[in-house]
Amino acid sequence: MNPSNSKLFDDALALPVDERMRLVDTLLKSLNPGSDDLIDAAWHEEAERRLAALDRGEATLVNGEEVFERLRAKYRR
Repeated sequence: MNPSNSKLFDDALALPVDERMRLVDTLLKSLNPGSDDLIDAAWHEEAERRLAALDRGEATLVNGEEVFERLRAKYRR
C-alpha cells in the first residue's frame, strides 16, 4: 500500500463509529449505484406484507433468542 493510501486508511479508522459507518455506506453505494432504491422499496413492501399478516392474525412473533436457540439446535453437530 502506498503511503497516501496508508494515511487515508489510518485517518478513516480514527473517525468516530457513526462517521465510519457513513463512510462505509457511501463507499458501498459507490460500488453499486442505483440499487439501494430498489432494495429499500422491496424491503418496505416485505415489511408491510408481514405487518398486515400480523394484523390479520396469520402470523405470530417469535422471540429472537428462541430463534437463535432453534438454529443452534438444528445445526449443532
